[in-house]
Amino acid sequence: MKFAIIGNNYQPKKSAAAEKLVHLLRQHEAQICMDADFYHFLTQEQHLKLSGLELFSGQDFTADMVISMGGDGTFLKAASRAVKKNIPILGINTGRLGFLADVSADEMEDMVSEIYTNHYKIEERVMLQLQSNDKRLMHEPYALNEIALLKHDSSSMISIRASVNGQHLNTYQADGLIVATPTGSTAYSLSVGGPIIVPHSQTMTLTPVAPHSLTCRPIVICDEWEVSLEVESRSHSFLVSIDGRSFSCDESTRLRISKADLKLKMVKRFDHHFFDTLRGKMMWGVDSR
Repeated sequence: MKFAIIGNNYQPKKSAAAEKLVHLLRQHEAQICMDADFYHFLTQEQHLKLSGLELFSGQDFTADMVISMGGDGTFLKAASRAVKKNIPILGINTGRLGFLADVSADEMEDMVSEIYTNHYKIEERVMLQLQSNDKRLMHEPYALNEIALLKHDSSSMISIRASVNGQHLNTYQADGLIVATPTGSTAYSLSVGGPIIVPHSQTMTLTPVAPHSLTCRPIVICDEWEVSLEVESRSHSFLVSIDGRSFSCDESTRLRISKADLKLKMVKRFDHHFFDTLRGKMMWGVDSR
């Protein structure tokens, strides 16, 4: 098998995990390629000795599986590269929470063995696709977690007119609005009061950020529907965030969000269950009394 490794360049204390991973893969005579920036971080800044690796940049790689080493932010960046090539992605967590990258560094040896005995599963996750008259947003229009519209400054709210399948839904007076997948329901959307949604529920969620009205609540809709958004702002500008990639846009920007044709393939251990992760990572349902 051939593996493409993409990692976090800001975790010097966790770089030993990358060295261990390369060693484990070589024990199975795997072909290994590594993101060039990650490789230079490990060899030049962390002084690891990693020889004989194929290096790549951007989308210039082929592999049977992508391995993301870092936290969920690293996983999202790696996922945007893997999904276009329809390559499964495994997330090894060397960050903090690790909800998407849910295989710990301590589990790497078992995980690699399970890959080579074909004892793992692949979960397909729905992604969102953005369409806009702003061409900058079209270079990376896919989101695994969410697409968010946010105010550009720290003072005034923005007004977001939302329509679903051409029918007016609501005009949100708020700091922003998050359109999230089920995968993203446990990310930004959850932090501002959105619901937890199981990964395969075939829905998307609209969650307002600090809405002016107490009656303005999150709403869950069918993921076959299209959401159209228009924004008014006193500063005449706002931010669009696509899985954390932010762009400043003006009021003339029109946005349409729908389910993407692409699906991300996530590699999971057979004993992995969403509810276990929910309880273990989010402390969901835990009573500390």
